Amino acid sequence: MDLVIARPEGLYCPPGDFYIDPWRPVERSVITHAHGDHARGGNQHYLAAAPGEGILRSRLGQDINLQTLPYDERLQHHGVTLSFHPAGHVLGSAQVRLEYQGEVWVASGDYKVEPDGTCAPFEPVKCHTFITESTFGLPIYRWQPQAQIFDEINQWWRGNIAAGRASVLFCYSFGKAQRILHGIDASLGPILAHGAVEPLNRVYREAGVHLPPTIYAGDVKKNDPIMGQALVIAPPSTSGSTWVRRFGDYSDAFASGWMRLRGTRRRRGVDRGFVLSDHADWPGLLWAIEQTGAERVMVTHGSVGVLVRHLREQGLDAQGFTTEYGDDEEDSVSAVDTGEEAS
Repeated sequence: MDLVIARPEGLYCPPGDFYIDPWRPVERSVITHAHGDHARGGNQHYLAAAPGEGILRSRLGQDINLQTLPYDERLQHHGVTLSFHPAGHVLGSAQVRLEYQGEVWVASGDYKVEPDGTCAPFEPVKCHTFITESTFGLPIYRWQPQAQIFDEINQWWRGNIAAGRASVLFCYSFGKAQRILHGIDASLGPILAHGAVEPLNRVYREAGVHLPPTIYAGDVKKNDPIMGQALVIAPPSTSGSTWVRRFGDYSDAFASGWMRLRGTRRRRGVDRGFVLSDHADWPGLLWAIEQTGAERVMVTHGSVGVLVRHLREQGLDAQGFTTEYGDDEEDSVSAVDTGEEAS
């Protein structure tokens, strides 16, 4: 019997009678991380890795029925041994290891393999079957070291300061924003944060993640002199809005893995594109899959067909799982067009 199957409500574990990241309300849910396509409201009971508690409660409500489990600690439920292991994606993100009658499956949620200091780094978990995302599952997606990207952001910010204009950097409010704050040179100037970003910054700080001081952008008056030196961290939905025009003469940029494609940056109409993703690139996906030792791989959201075909060519039993997961970066890009806040 497969330990995880696809049902209309989401990925279901039959012997354990629970769902992993369900997209319809269910009685028992196991959550890999707090991005909106994986953690939805309406479930009667939530189980998640302990480091993600603050984020989950801030996004789904303080009163949700949430049980947490530290990384690597095991829990028995209906004969299924369950444990969480770091996924390296965002604060509190986890892979779910399931063991039943000698069979081991790992559902990875979303993950990246380069440690960034804002969450526990990815840890490969040995298993028979591995469920992997494929958001950037094409050979064209190969990331530069993040230190190089942070240097590029610093240079862009420094140049804007010299020109007396604000630097508005669009990025996903949860995960990407905090990773950028953690990695840049905060001594260059004041950092302003949009109202969608600042509450999440507080949760990260409370979790012990070092972030430089930030100023709530709403507290800064339109003609304040600091505007010409400031780095402004904002969600993509603010692009072209009245809110962003308050910064006067500004340069804007977008930080996303999708910036690897020149056409995407051109369509978004920003001055700069920084290729920075919280998902594994093509080599990272292949490395993570190999490290698990899995002979069977189930591929979810992204470039499913391409990754499945490649894995089969390598001799693995690979197939796609149809899910309703999106991509946090994709959602935030589309928010520029819809004018809605990405969740």
